[in-house]
Amino acid sequence: MAEENGAAPQAQPQIRMQVLAQFVRDLSFENMVAQKGLVSGEVQPDIQVQVSLDARKRPVDHQFEVIQKFKVTSKNKATGDTLFLLEVDYGGIFHVEGVADEQLHPFLLIECPRLLFPFIRRIISDVTRDGGFPPLNIDTVDYLSLYRQEMARRAQAQAQAPQSQPN
Repeated sequence: MAEENGAAPQAQPQIRMQVLAQFVRDLSFENMVAQKGLVSGEVQPDIQVQVSLDARKRPVDHQFEVIQKFKVTSKNKATGDTLFLLEVDYGGIFHVEGVADEQLHPFLLIECPRLLFPFIRRIISDVTRDGGFPPLNIDTVDYLSLYRQEMARRAQAQAQAPQSQPN
């Protein structure tokens, strides 16, 4: 289909993304119940999940490393005692082409982690099960919301920075 001036419409650049590798960078699981024998009576776990993301350019053209860090803490609601602590850094190496520069940062911190999530969810489930607890199937992470929260936090930090400096 031609535009009014006779020129063909510009084609959108084709986005190409490929997962080149996935890996566990760091994994730690501490079963406090087994270590300290903290549990007596009925346990009502209170589970907190913290997620942070990082992305960086690799030396090879169009390659990026994206790391998700999950910190899962389970405490007994009745006593506040920690039942277990799980920390895992899970990464992926991605080949990304055709994404506009202004869209690359959100693409790396939203779309790439979304692809890795099922794998990290499985690791968390397996580790908690193998660690002596029921398998923990964490809820799906809303990476878009997480990204927006981080951008708002950064904007607020930048807005406050000039005010806190003495004249």
